[in-house]
Order: sequence, then C-alpha cells, then structure tokens
Amino acid sequence: MKAKSPNSIDVYVGNRVRVRRKTLGMTQNGLAELLGITFQQIQKYEKGTNRIGASRLQRISEILRVPVGFFFENGGSGPIDGATNELNSFLSSKEGLALNKAFIAIEDPNIRQKLVALAKSLAVAGLPDSDSELQDSVVNS
Repeated sequence: MKAKSPNSIDVYVGNRVRVRRKTLGMTQNGLAELLGITFQQIQKYEKGTNRIGASRLQRISEILRVPVGFFFENGGSGPIDGATNELNSFLSSKEGLALNKAFIAIEDPNIRQKLVALAKSLAVAGLPDSDSELQDSVVNS
C-alpha cells in the first residue's frame, strides 16, 4: 500500500515554522517543550507529514512572535507556486538562513544595495553567455 504524500499547504506551513524557528535560533526541542509535545512531533509538522491544528498553530505563532498569517502566502490569500516553494526551500537551508541573518544585521541601506548588486553580478557571471534572457531577468529584478 502506497503511503499518502503530505499536502503541499501542510508542507509550506511546516517550512514556514522551520524558517521562523531557525531565524530565532530555537531548537526543535525548545519549541516542543514550550508546546508540551515531543520534538518528533515538531519534525512531523515541519515536514508537513502531520497537519498543525488551528489552536496549535495559534500557540506556535505566539511562541515564534509572528501573526498566524505569517505561515501562509500573502496571509493565506493566494496560491503557493513554484517560486514560493523555491524561496521557502532557500530560506530554510543553512546557507539561506545565514545569508538572511547577515543581511538583516546590515543597518546601512547603501551597503545593503551594494550587496544586492554584488549578488546579482555574481549570479550573472555564473550563467552561460547563451542565456541572455535569464541574465536580463537577474539584472532587472
């Protein structure tokens, strides 16, 4: 018998929980203790294997200091598309989280703009010359 695959919204919400938890430097154990559940249950929530009930999601939002709408695209109004999933995967990766934290720590807006320009130039430099359409989209984003 084939195992049921997780619902894409449950996976998305779980990823948002993981991203916020990691941004705050909180462990799965820490969140689990505050919720009175096991860290294995947090793992299942974050993978989307188990759905998070409304009251539990409300409590998680309080602990992670974000509104419930944070866990849904555009406050829950809008489809979850490929770009959203790609962004969410990046933000929940070790590198994405580190880059995000470092960028937020930069207070000077001019330095932030220079860092974005640097990242764009590095991205274009890594693309094949034949992909001018993609190069244009990176430069103009």
